[in-house]
Amino acid sequence: MTVPTPRRPILPGAKLFESLPGAHDPATVAEMAHRTAELLVRGARSTDDEQVVARVVKLADDYGLDALADLWSDAHADSLPGTLWRLYLLRSWVHSDPSRVAGEYAAGREHAEVHAAVAGVADPPGPTEVRDMVDAVLRGVATGDFATTLDRAAAFARIVATGRVHLADEGHEQIRSASRLVEMADQLQTAARAERANQLW
Repeated sequence: MTVPTPRRPILPGAKLFESLPGAHDPATVAEMAHRTAELLVRGARSTDDEQVVARVVKLADDYGLDALADLWSDAHADSLPGTLWRLYLLRSWVHSDPSRVAGEYAAGREHAEVHAAVAGVADPPGPTEVRDMVDAVLRGVATGDFATTLDRAAAFARIVATGRVHLADEGHEQIRSASRLVEMADQLQTAARAERANQLW
């Protein structure tokens, strides 16, 4: 199994935004992506914001994260919506094949002990444990320290990439997909540093 390549998905929730003024204008879509990402991560700053947050959360509850992820999919890696898109990809990938991910994580943990401590997966790391970990990371977007959330996700991706390389049976695709995971981990760590410097928007 490979890590999905970032793309704009065809999702059930995508059409929910088409009725908004200017929704087909790339600049408006980018603004909506940043706005929803900011509301989810930073929370409300005014009474009006509280009403918007409630609508965004209801959208996620009713239609799943897919509807919001569709907005974030074209955002740059060094932006807040682009960072949320990568977290969403990581979660989707883990949920699609948790048994394989658990095996790769277990193999990688032996060679990346420091990262394992940061990632925080229960021991031993079975399919349920890796699913729980990645879901906890996503919950940390709204409830925890966002920079720490990004560090955990980056550590997890790096461990799985290490395990994938060690388990590779001379398969070039496995090596390439591990390289993409490392790239995602680097992007998430860069975002964590930007978040701590109040520069992630």
